[in-house]
Amino acid sequence: MPIADPIADPVVLDRREGPYGEVVLRRRGPHFEIIANGTFLMDTSDGRSERLLVDAARDTLPAGRERPSVLIGGLGVGFSLAHAAADPRWGRIAVVERELAVVDWHRSGPLAPLSAAALADPRTEVLHTDLVAYVTSAPDTFDSLCLDIDNGPDWTVTESNDSLYSPTGLAACRDRLTPGGVLAVWSARPSPAFEKALRNAGFCGVRTEEITVARGVPDVVHLAVRPA
Repeated sequence: MPIADPIADPVVLDRREGPYGEVVLRRRGPHFEIIANGTFLMDTSDGRSERLLVDAARDTLPAGRERPSVLIGGLGVGFSLAHAAADPRWGRIAVVERELAVVDWHRSGPLAPLSAAALADPRTEVLHTDLVAYVTSAPDTFDSLCLDIDNGPDWTVTESNDSLYSPTGLAACRDRLTPGGVLAVWSARPSPAFEKALRNAGFCGVRTEEITVARGVPDVVHLAVRPA
């Protein structure tokens, strides 16, 4: 989630109170940014790492897997969803977003130009629910899970998200994957502890891909495979 231009003064476009606290959409210069409970989440200045999240998951899948399905959590500024929908190799594309305000900003608000084509794609399904609850209770399985709901496993947006990175939460992620399926988790910094947690949860092929960003510390995507 690249950091926005600190020079321009932000303009608040919408501010809402939801079940998880306050969520704000701001414009800073030509870019939009999302703030949750006072914590910067993401902006539209640079979507390289969000696109890497999707591509790295796809490229890690076993060769020959046709029309793989992907679960994206959450919607954010729409980079990951738009990138997945622009790729004809994906089959079902489900995106989980717990904040109704974010869904509204994409459907009919300022973020609509970024995601209109993706939302209109017949492969796309928007699930308005909490990602942790969905992963731990849904019967569906996917070939890939691409998760970007926090600033990383060591820097969660809300306290309840901690459980997603616990042994129980990672086991639930593993159960949502088909054999050979790929879990990809975005993070604002590398986390050796999370790599260890993935291995302890029964994943194989654990690795981290980095992408250089302007602030110096690289964004990363943690990748792990459910054994076949």
